[in-house]
Amino acid sequence: MGMNVGSSSGSDEPETMLDVNTTPLIDVMLVLLVMLIITIPIQLHSVNLDMPPPNNNPPPNEPVVHEVAIDFDGTVFWDGAAVPNHAALEARISEIAAMPDQPEVHIKPNKLAEYGYVANVMASAQRLGVKKMAMVGNEQFPELSRMTA
Repeated sequence: MGMNVGSSSGSDEPETMLDVNTTPLIDVMLVLLVMLIITIPIQLHSVNLDMPPPNNNPPPNEPVVHEVAIDFDGTVFWDGAAVPNHAALEARISEIAAMPDQPEVHIKPNKLAEYGYVANVMASAQRLGVKKMAMVGNEQFPELSRMTA
């Protein structure tokens, strides 16, 4: 900051300062910024799900469960027996989808199985109309356990 001591022209008239005082402008901008920050809604990193209310009554009979295991090399096992090809797997899934009271399908991938194999089985089950499908064995994936905790 400088101080104006005298005029350089030699006359007795003081020079007019043409600088704009920006302090009030900055104060107003800071107040607006604080108000904007306060009024922004809090961002939550959660997914809101509409879950059904809990039912304390046990089911009348135990559900039928079919386990679909996917090995590291893409081999699919249906209740412990190897499925020869994808068409045979889709035929079994179609049988389940056609039932009025569908059994549960538990998909259990190997830890080393590629995502494409698992996604292919899940996509087939969804496309053919399986309503009761679940992933089993997620405790073998520590990164999934950390995300859900």
